[in-house]
Amino acid sequence: MNLYSVYENGTLRSIKRVDFSNVKVYLIEDSKTIYLWFGSKSSKRKREFGKKKVTNLNNKRKTPANVQILYQNKEYGAFLAIKELLKKGFGENFPIQPREELEIEIEDTLELIDSGLEMDLEAEITLAAHKLSEDKVTYEDLSRQLAELQLTLLKSTGKTLEEDIVQKANEILKSSATYEELCWLVAELKILVNKKHLDKKG
Repeated sequence: MNLYSVYENGTLRSIKRVDFSNVKVYLIEDSKTIYLWFGSKSSKRKREFGKKKVTNLNNKRKTPANVQILYQNKEYGAFLAIKELLKKGFGENFPIQPREELEIEIEDTLELIDSGLEMDLEAEITLAAHKLSEDKVTYEDLSRQLAELQLTLLKSTGKTLEEDIVQKANEILKSSATYEELCWLVAELKILVNKKHLDKKG
């Protein structure tokens, strides 16, 4: 995932985290989706430049991405599930990849594994997400798991309070994320949390 801030002169500056300032415009490029976020007081000039940048990025892709334009305090869908993580920021070792209308392509992953190829991060997540789906974990349980995982990544020390988990889980429940998407996000963050703990031990 690539994060950019859009400037008044039309340039894109790569950033590590999103502070959601009301005067800014952010472009968040994922493998399947490009999010364009408008602060409530961002200039028309920045917004127009942001739209042009999205068009340019999409024109360079073999398969065009879905484009979502989001307005401050009116965000919706899968974006709400990653908003807090975007504020915190993440490095190259923690690539968050939410996908709109995600389909868990387990057959393709199994074929790659059967062919003897070493599993990459996406394959690991696919297998874990597929298992959650096969286990028929409820939408509510997935929302709670995702809330706990997000708060775990966001908090470096201290115990996460139950009221914080419940509040975050309710936000996710209202986000209209698909069941498959929640399976993917939960599986991904579980793997990332484990990798983070391993890195600390190392």
